[in-house]
Amino acid sequence: MSEVVKLERHDNIAVVTVNSPPVNALSAAVRGGIFECIKSAIDDAQVQGIVLTCAGRTFIAGADITEFGKPPKPPGLAEVLSLMESSPKPIVAAIHGTALGGGLEVALACHYRVATKDAKLGLPEVKLGLLPGAGGTQRLPRAVGPELAVKMIVGGDPISADAALKAGLIDEIVEGPASGGEAFARKVVAEKRPLRKLRDDDSKLAAAKADRSIFTNAVAALTKKSRGLEAPFAAADAVGAAIDLPFDEGLKKEREGFLKLMNGEQSKAQRYAFFAEREAAKISGIPEGTKGRNVARVAILGAGTMGGGIAMSFANAGIPVTLIETGEEQLKRGMGIMQKNYEATAARGGIPADAPAKRMALINGVVGIENVGDADLVIEAVFETMAVKKEVFGKLDQYAKPGAVLASNTSYLNIDEIAKATKRPQDVLGMHFFSPANVMKLCEIVRADKTAPDALVTAVSIARKIAKVPAVVGVCDGFVGNRMLAQRGKQAEKLLFEGALPQQVDAVVTKFGMPMGPFAMGDLAGLDIGWRSRKDRGIKSEIADALCEAGRFGQKTGKGYYKYEQGSRAALPDPEVEKLIDETLARLGRKKRVVSDDEILERMMYPMINEGAKILAEGIAARPSDIDVVWLYGYGWPIYRGGPMFWADTVGLKHIADRLAFYAKETNDPSLEPAPLLKKLADEGKTFASLAAASKAA
Repeated sequence: MSEVVKLERHDNIAVVTVNSPPVNALSAAVRGGIFECIKSAIDDAQVQGIVLTCAGRTFIAGADITEFGKPPKPPGLAEVLSLMESSPKPIVAAIHGTALGGGLEVALACHYRVATKDAKLGLPEVKLGLLPGAGGTQRLPRAVGPELAVKMIVGGDPISADAALKAGLIDEIVEGPASGGEAFARKVVAEKRPLRKLRDDDSKLAAAKADRSIFTNAVAALTKKSRGLEAPFAAADAVGAAIDLPFDEGLKKEREGFLKLMNGEQSKAQRYAFFAEREAAKISGIPEGTKGRNVARVAILGAGTMGGGIAMSFANAGIPVTLIETGEEQLKRGMGIMQKNYEATAARGGIPADAPAKRMALINGVVGIENVGDADLVIEAVFETMAVKKEVFGKLDQYAKPGAVLASNTSYLNIDEIAKATKRPQDVLGMHFFSPANVMKLCEIVRADKTAPDALVTAVSIARKIAKVPAVVGVCDGFVGNRMLAQRGKQAEKLLFEGALPQQVDAVVTKFGMPMGPFAMGDLAGLDIGWRSRKDRGIKSEIADALCEAGRFGQKTGKGYYKYEQGSRAALPDPEVEKLIDETLARLGRKKRVVSDDEILERMMYPMINEGAKILAEGIAARPSDIDVVWLYGYGWPIYRGGPMFWADTVGLKHIADRLAFYAKETNDPSLEPAPLLKKLADEGKTFASLAAASKAA
């Protein structure tokens, strides 16, 4: 009947099995196969009950998102679900693995649901800038009540089988999906249980109909971190329709919301980000079939903020860590901070109560670099100077076992130079984690000149294993993210000399969707760090230096570009800073002018795009989407804008190149001249996406 869906009859029970690896996604072939098999089972007089299950490692894990944006192929999912829901014979969904998105919507259209203990059920469409489009926003509130439905649909996170059983989303936890589903179906038939259609059951909506605050409070809690995003609010409206409208009218409202989001810019950007993340794990230019090295234990040098955060990332994934310091005091401090972090997370319910003890047991704190001997991967997270890094890597030759991957967590320094300090440069690469390392998802994997392919594969696969998003980059000052950020920093500083104030610049950047502006970020990091670095290099930065000379180092001193009230992190504009800027400009003979928000936005973003074009031309990043991944997961670029290179295509490269040329002339800054690649693409009417398409075709 179908290549990907088969129908078997076991006495009076029909078993419909989807077998479309790897995740049984709802492609046109799967939808068509389910439709034909269910119809055939309904028409078979000997069949009294039907089980829908899946082969392989999971139940239907969602829609086939490669079909998004293409002309729809029949049958539509709504048509399949309507046939199932209206079946005169009971249908049992037997779930294992993940029932996500369209997969859970299929299960919700069945009359009963059972699941294995390790199953996960959810509607994560909001993470692609969408809402469930096949009745999920109408059936799930009827299955579990609006409060939990909002959590699952607006938040997008799945729930466990135990939670699903407690909420009434499933009827039973079973051992095996096919056998358990069949046994449950026989029970339903034998007991002549009624057909339970969620569309006809409003009982769990009654409380929210009587007291709408149950719903509105749940929405408020879930949307408070959704600044700038459209989908969470549209999803909440659709769930609200389940409370306010009859089922079919609610379905119509859901469909309208889905199509509006699907055709909108935000969902296109979020779907692009989804694919970009997967693409970033593919390493260009290495032999096919290259396998990574085995990593059973990791050693981390340095128990400071970065080293501790990296150690936690490995412990979180169940990988044993040797955490090495130069002295007992530093080690004790580092171990204590990790313990506190874990306990704080457990106290707010982020991890189970027994997790801190279990995870800390995986971290063995020791003094002395000679303890790296049993590690398969060594990550250095020591002071950010070349001399210190080289000294460490020289010692690793003596103590690290042969074949261990040696990684530096440097954010700027030349990995080729670091590799020269060891006799095994083939094992050396960069693994640049972002602070706080146990929270931030990005890991820039820096490929040095002599890095062996299997060492690179090892770093990428271990990054994924510890729930990081890896992006492979080449060697240059600042790699991808910090190199681009430096251009933004340069322009931010110049804007102060032209009449803009820190709060105006930061407001433009945060309105765009970034979590912080450059000046608030400087205050958070500590202005004295840059000041020391400038002094070492003999560089002056009049306004920043004047702030530091006045003891304004940022949040830690309660004043920097902003002032901070006792114990507060809220950045408040400070008239003292405005006065200091005015005095500096007067001393330098500079005249203030009114700087528009539009100019600020262009000068904050376009120079970064320009630098991205240079990075691509130099081969530092293999694809425009890799640059976007770095910014999405390392710097808080708003996901609904898809990343800087994707966003540049939406703005138009010709416009960006023209504006850069204008600012280069106006501000007498040759660094703003459009990069050759940007200019070429602009002149040819092309996009960064066309580069990616051309390299794929090649």
